[in-house]
Amino acid sequence: MSEKIGNIENFYSKISVAVVDITSGSMTKGDQVKIKGSTTDFEMTIESMQIDRADIDSASAGQKVGLKVPERVRPGDEVFKI
Repeated sequence: MSEKIGNIENFYSKISVAVVDITSGSMTKGDQVKIKGSTTDFEMTIESMQIDRADIDSASAGQKVGLKVPERVRPGDEVFKI
């Protein structure tokens, strides 16, 4: 069972970082997430999260975090906690 926790707001291809707008719940380092969109569909473990270039261990609804991702993502893709 997976719950939607946010959306991709931006993607920086040179550093492979996605900006996630967390709309509900929370995410923590080590969590398994699924990123799904019209051409995106993969699962990953959160290994690196940042807010304003500072490392963080967890984030909750209302925050925007930078997430290191293994593949290209697109604005509007949905993020689910597995």
